[in-house]
Amino acid sequence: MRVVVTGGTGFVGAHLTRTLAARGDSVVCLDVVRASPLLDGLPDVTMVRCDVGSWAELFHALRDARPDIVFHSAGILSAFAEERPQAAYHANATGTYNVLEAASLLGISRVVFTSTIATYGPGVSKTVDESTQQRPTTMYGVTKTFGELLGEYFTHRFDVDFRAIRLPSVIGAGRGPGGASAYSSLIVSEPARGRAYPIPVRESTVTPLLYVKDAVGALIGLAEADGSRLRRRTYGVNGFSPTARELADAVCRAIPGAHIAFQPANAITSIVATWPERVDDSEATADWGWRAGHGLDSAVGDFVAELAAHPDWP
Repeated sequence: MRVVVTGGTGFVGAHLTRTLAARGDSVVCLDVVRASPLLDGLPDVTMVRCDVGSWAELFHALRDARPDIVFHSAGILSAFAEERPQAAYHANATGTYNVLEAASLLGISRVVFTSTIATYGPGVSKTVDESTQQRPTTMYGVTKTFGELLGEYFTHRFDVDFRAIRLPSVIGAGRGPGGASAYSSLIVSEPARGRAYPIPVRESTVTPLLYVKDAVGALIGLAEADGSRLRRRTYGVNGFSPTARELADAVCRAIPGAHIAFQPANAITSIVATWPERVDDSEATADWGWRAGHGLDSAVGDFVAELAAHPDWP
């Protein structure tokens, strides 16, 4: 199968590319960054420099690749989006429009969009589902909500088979800084490399987390699901929802002697406070058999093992 992954050198995009290439798919990665240590040495992966916010670049890249499916994961994450809202709009909103417009014009059969629980905004209940009202207050959340709604429009107006996964915070090897939820990966990767890590949220902070291998499985699972069984275009998925203290304790179990301490930062805590604590993913389970494969300890354990196996990953 021919596949395009936008944002293919990013964290989720690179792990998705690794999985697709390993099973024999021919993958084209589109990104403004043309290399990633997560992708070194992979067969059947073509790297193309492309700004998805540029219509000409994006259209020509998709026309040349002729993919069966586009996994659209390009975008600027939450903390950086607040620092550079115009750049975030260009990448996240204009970029998504360009992908869907090109898919419509080129006859690309399916677009799978990486969305986020940041679309909900403050004031929601601790547990959310697909029917929970979305009122985001961050540029990241606003542009991702726009992407979901735009995908619905292209489905009904132009017959594009749009599908989206609303991800919680994704953790795993190879995720660097960037995004308010990056602490949930850095709390593992920094101690695993012998470095101290100041945790920028409060001990009681609860954040829904998903291991990156499960996030990739969700994207591929929804992409390959029987369309006749799908009752909606966007699905939320859930992994596990520890407090920051419980996450820190799991890290200490996996990395004895880990040096971590809580030093809350207002810029991060104010964003994280707008997120729900758990996603009810029963619709994804019922419609296409979704099920997370990792809990807290198994995710942290595998995370540490992956870092040991790939010391060059960020």
